[in-house]
Amino acid sequence: MTKTRLEAFSDGVIAIIITIMVLEMKVPHEASWAALEKLWPVFVSYVFSFLMLGIYWGNHHHLIHSIKEVNGGVMWANLHLLFWLSLIPFATGWMGENHFEAKTVAVYALLLNLCGVAYYILLKVIQNCNRNNETFRHVLVKQSRKGMLSMVLYTVAIPAALLHAAIGGAITILIAIMWLLPDRNIEKAEREH
Repeated sequence: MTKTRLEAFSDGVIAIIITIMVLEMKVPHEASWAALEKLWPVFVSYVFSFLMLGIYWGNHHHLIHSIKEVNGGVMWANLHLLFWLSLIPFATGWMGENHFEAKTVAVYALLLNLCGVAYYILLKVIQNCNRNNETFRHVLVKQSRKGMLSMVLYTVAIPAALLHAAIGGAITILIAIMWLLPDRNIEKAEREH
């Protein structure tokens, strides 16, 4: 499989995940502001999940763009990531429909942690496939550190959400901010190689 095919498949899966999320948002049966106001938790959870998927999409693009070929390990690690990402619409809907109840935020943080673990595994598999490019490997080590920090923070967010949903939510927002801009050093390392 070529990296172009892998990237196109991943882009398609992420687009479908976003489509599923927006289709899960139910239109109110009355044309009033009060009816829309009742949907604010659903809308807020959608916006945050859309942002998270966008972050994964952008970082995934930069990561896959940097590799020369795709082997079986990269393919399976990528599928593993897509599996966990595909569960985001369920957790998003559950959290929004239940007005960010503590358990729902904790499950959402757990799912994001599993997505982070899957991304970290993909990073490591790609790192092992690029042993000859020291500059690129150095960049991936930095990404791996950020990934490890994210997993630690998500692990803290799970029990924190059970104590108070807003604390768990704030930690997940902090992690999203950390990853908001993809690491341009990946492309720079590719050009240098």
